[in-house]
Amino acid sequence: MSLSPKRSSRPTRPSSPRGFFRDALGFALRAMVAHKTRTLLTSLSMVIGNAAVIVVVSVALTGRDFVVQQIEGVGANLIYAYYEAGGNVSEAEADYITLDDLEAVKLQLGGMAQGIAGVMGTWDRLFIDGRAQQIRVLGSSEEYRVVRNLEIPAGRFFDANDVAGRVKICLLTEPLARKLFGSSRQAIGGSIQVRGLKFTVVGVFREGVETLGQTEVAADSVLIPITVMKYFQPRERIDPLYVSVRSPREVEAATSLIQQTLVSRHRPGSLYKVENLSSILSAANEIALALTVVLIVVAGVTLTISGIFIMNIMLISVSERTKEIGIRLSVGATRREIRAQFLAEAVCISTAGGLAGVLLGISIPLVARQLLPQLTIPISTISVVAAVVVSGTVGAVFGLLPAIRAAKLDPVEALRYE
Repeated sequence: MSLSPKRSSRPTRPSSPRGFFRDALGFALRAMVAHKTRTLLTSLSMVIGNAAVIVVVSVALTGRDFVVQQIEGVGANLIYAYYEAGGNVSEAEADYITLDDLEAVKLQLGGMAQGIAGVMGTWDRLFIDGRAQQIRVLGSSEEYRVVRNLEIPAGRFFDANDVAGRVKICLLTEPLARKLFGSSRQAIGGSIQVRGLKFTVVGVFREGVETLGQTEVAADSVLIPITVMKYFQPRERIDPLYVSVRSPREVEAATSLIQQTLVSRHRPGSLYKVENLSSILSAANEIALALTVVLIVVAGVTLTISGIFIMNIMLISVSERTKEIGIRLSVGATRREIRAQFLAEAVCISTAGGLAGVLLGISIPLVARQLLPQLTIPISTISVVAAVVVSGTVGAVFGLLPAIRAAKLDPVEALRYE
């Protein structure tokens, strides 16, 4: 009678690094399932930390995009020029920008310009509800709509034929249209008196973004063709001159060219301010970047605190599971395997919490989009990827100390632990 060989009670060693990590991961997952409450509470800090990362980056990007949209909404690649008197220059001595200057600028810029429009302005009075109220009267060309990104909620804008033919038509701002006619729609086809002349209302306009009175457009404004407006002015005066160039790369070159053209066409000593929105846009981007960095640092501190919390819980876990570690060491598990098990457990808890935090962080901007459809709330893909990667890294870094402590336990002492 032959006896079969006796089986060893020692566990079979993994034949490859792949098997080693698979076993470590298996032990870690079983431990997480066995201690669900502890695992949930431990990962909760990482959920909050990662959700914070996604939300703060979304807030920073939203703020940046909102500011940029407000600036760009004033006019696409906009340049504006105006006469800057300085000193005690009298009205007779003033050397204003004229329609001839506008044509000279248009000739110099050529294909660089998407639109060029001059604005003339004055004031008048209209009777509204039986009372005389002051209104702003603006004169410009058909290109004014392009350079200033004007919106036409009712009616139409005037065209080149209207300007060339000095047609007595006008557009009203929405507040003025409501005051005079009750609504924007009812204003179309109506008529008003401007400087003693009858103008037919053909449209209602508004600025692309709210400028809060920081431009030539007042709340109660009337816009008429500049060819008619110049007859209301004692002197021809364009203030300001607007130019919209086709490419952002050409803004600086066009600004210099406009400055040179105006200076060369007027007497020495006359001052002309030619500016663009590039510096304001650049400053807004720098502020947004600084805000983003600050918010990311705050989120990083939150994740670090989460990692410390995970480390503390894992250290407590090592103490609670000392007997379990002793049993594993006594049946043949190596210290390397014990270390790998606890390290894998910390990484799994951190990563699982991180993924849940990412989902929570993404859901908040998505819900906000539904509640605030007028506001663009971007979700940064980079921040999502970074949050997941950082989650695993935090687990590995802060789980290392508990893993090392577990691996260093003496098997005999561990078995005697109660």
